[in-house]
Amino acid sequence: MTLHTIDTGLFKLDGGAMFGVVPKVMWQKLNPADENNMCTWAMRCLLIENGNKLILIDTGIGNKQDAKFTGHFHLHGDDSLEKSLKQKGFSTSDITDVFLTHLHFDHCGGAIKREKDKLIPVFDKATYWSNTEHWNWAIKPNAREKASFLKENILPIKESGQLKLLSNNQNNDSLPFDLRFVDGHTEKQMLPQIKYKDKTIVFCADLIPSVHHIRLPYVMAYDVRPLKTLTEKEELLNEAVDNDYILFFEHDPVNQCCTLQRTERGIMPKEIGKLSDFV
Repeated sequence: MTLHTIDTGLFKLDGGAMFGVVPKVMWQKLNPADENNMCTWAMRCLLIENGNKLILIDTGIGNKQDAKFTGHFHLHGDDSLEKSLKQKGFSTSDITDVFLTHLHFDHCGGAIKREKDKLIPVFDKATYWSNTEHWNWAIKPNAREKASFLKENILPIKESGQLKLLSNNQNNDSLPFDLRFVDGHTEKQMLPQIKYKDKTIVFCADLIPSVHHIRLPYVMAYDVRPLKTLTEKEELLNEAVDNDYILFFEHDPVNQCCTLQRTERGIMPKEIGKLSDFV
């Protein structure tokens, strides 16, 4: 097995929304906001090369949305999904599986592209993975999440015939990792836990979007069940520190990964760096 970090670009989100009840005077030191209170975040994916499988975890925001939409999120940076794959020696047609942690636009938007008047899969030979509970949640969105579940990102996956749905919190022998299902951010978000060499790497998705979200009160205002997020974070952090897991961050604009340690202030980062620094 070989792991590749795939950077798909940067975007901006409101700092208050990203840090929830934590006062700006505290989070501003961690990820400084611009004059509009917007902070820069990554859309970092993970590519797993395993035998004849090439599995992409999440896809970033994509490039099919109009200028009005992208203007809200200030897309920037030199990276893109296709460019990053090419740098690793791959094309979109090489991908055998696209695993979507959840169906918010910044995680699945790059799965579908616009070709003239059609919306089609970017990865023409891949199986797309979600789960039944989350899929049903996303196609009939609640008012709180409606702006994040975009039908043009989601419905064409099923229409393509390339979608496979997991159910009942199940793992799957087709995927070379275990799954952790969490419900605080959205219904049945899936976090891959990858055994790599002698380490376990947890793809944290939006349970812990950055190294600065490790402390328990740092919960996004986007989460539909913030108290559930607190419990899920605490369970993962304790398990991770006890077993020396590596946390992989999808949205941290600087830091890819960290390990953890217990301190007088609770569980905190121990070592911070690139994935290649740990494995």
